[in-house]
Amino acid sequence: MSKKLKSILKKRSGRNCTGRITVRHQGGRVKRFLRQIDFKRDKKEIEAKVEAIEYSPNRGADLALLLYSDGERRYILAPEDLKVGDRVMASPKAEIKPGNALPLKNIPPGTLIHNLELKPGKGGQMARGAGTGAVLQGKEANQAVVKLPSGETRNIPLTCWATCGVLGNREIKLRKFKKAGTKRLLGIRPTVRGVAQHPKSHPHGGGEGRSGIGMPSPKSPWGKKTLGKRTRKRKKYSDKLIIKSKK
Repeated sequence: MSKKLKSILKKRSGRNCTGRITVRHQGGRVKRFLRQIDFKRDKKEIEAKVEAIEYSPNRGADLALLLYSDGERRYILAPEDLKVGDRVMASPKAEIKPGNALPLKNIPPGTLIHNLELKPGKGGQMARGAGTGAVLQGKEANQAVVKLPSGETRNIPLTCWATCGVLGNREIKLRKFKKAGTKRLLGIRPTVRGVAQHPKSHPHGGGEGRSGIGMPSPKSPWGKKTLGKRTRKRKKYSDKLIIKSKK
């Protein structure tokens, strides 16, 4: 592993810059290294050789360490069927095979893709989880119709780039945590149900015996509505491009 591509990931344990806990159930964990991943694939027209397939503690998908012909090394997300010794490239004229990055206008419909851009040049934002992949369903005018892993179908500009293939390590979803200590090593602290807490600690707490969450609606520890409450912020430009919602 190149030293330039990794750094120690600072542990914040769910606290913000003032030291207040803003995310519950996070605590101490083992030391991790953060790998710098090339989501933009902006090293165009230069062939790279896959030096290694490596584990990343910060995500489900594995990483592929690339050695470019000019001597530079970079990490990318490793798709299925990508092996050590394979050659990959980011180019509009690249072959349609796992690991190669192309603009959507040069990818044929029906191709499985990942690390998909939403804005040209911003870098991949969608389909980056282990075992996931989007499907390029078709092209209309200057837009591509893409079905995302969530089931949402949306328009994306044809000038956006994507990487061919489906991300590997899909069996990580079947992992079973055999002891509580494994979760603690990952930085996950115990979670207590609201109905099991004291009434001063949680709106669902208290009552004689086993009691439900009550009416009118489920609450967070701070009394905010939580079940069915919409949390997505409205993005006028982005929402206009959605053809079919994931719901």
